[in-house]
Amino acid sequence: MIAFLTLELRIEAAQSLKDKRQVVRSLKDRLRAHFNVSVAELDASSLWNRATVGVVGISDSRDYLDGLMKSVERQAARIVNNNGAEVEDSFVEFL
Repeated sequence: MIAFLTLELRIEAAQSLKDKRQVVRSLKDRLRAHFNVSVAELDASSLWNRATVGVVGISDSRDYLDGLMKSVERQAARIVNNNGAEVEDSFVEFL
C-alpha cells in the first residue's frame, strides 16, 4: 500500500524565489528526518508565493499510513506556519 499526500502551500511572507525555496527546503528536510517519508516539490512554478509538495509513504497497513499522513499533515502545517506560510489545501490518495 502506498499513501500519497499533496500539500498546497501559500507563502505570503515570500518576497522572492529564494524565500520560497527556504520554506520548501525546511519543510522537506524536517518531514524526511522526523517521519522517514519521501518528500518532493511537485510544481516547479516560478510563482514565489505558491508551492505544491508531495509526501509518499509505503507500508503493508492502510491504517498505519492513514495515521502517518495525518501526522505529517499536522506537522507540515506547524512547520510552514512558523515560516510565514500556510497549508491551503491537502489531500491523501492510497494506491
